[in-house]
Amino acid sequence: MSIKVKIVSPEKVLFAHDADMVVMPGSEGDIAAMPDHAPLMLTLRGGVVDVYEGGVVTHRFFVAGGFADIAPTHCTLLADRATRVADLSVDEAEARLAGLEKSYEEADKMNVPALDILMDKILSARAEIDAAQSAIPAMSL
Repeated sequence: MSIKVKIVSPEKVLFAHDADMVVMPGSEGDIAAMPDHAPLMLTLRGGVVDVYEGGVVTHRFFVAGGFADIAPTHCTLLADRATRVADLSVDEAEARLAGLEKSYEEADKMNVPALDILMDKILSARAEIDAAQSAIPAMSL
């Protein structure tokens, strides 16, 4: 038995395939969606989505936040931004992090909602750097 997994970014459907399980970065912690999972909607934080087939991770994606809709037969991730882990760039993620940290330093410290949004983006950029570094073969480090 499998679950239909779909990962959608604003630009396109990045992934649509049957899988045994998908593990995603929920805002409250990682969560696994499998066949017959209870219906659930959750907020995603920046992190890696692992798609399992036959007990092995077959596909890895980075999502920079968004939402997930989990049901007994399917799991749809609506990502703010989604990229295959193998396609991530450490340099681009580090540049994004530097810009976000600068924005945070210059932000009005009395505007707590804006600071919270910036901090979520900073944490996502840090997770992206970690994901990009994990995709680099050990020999090239």
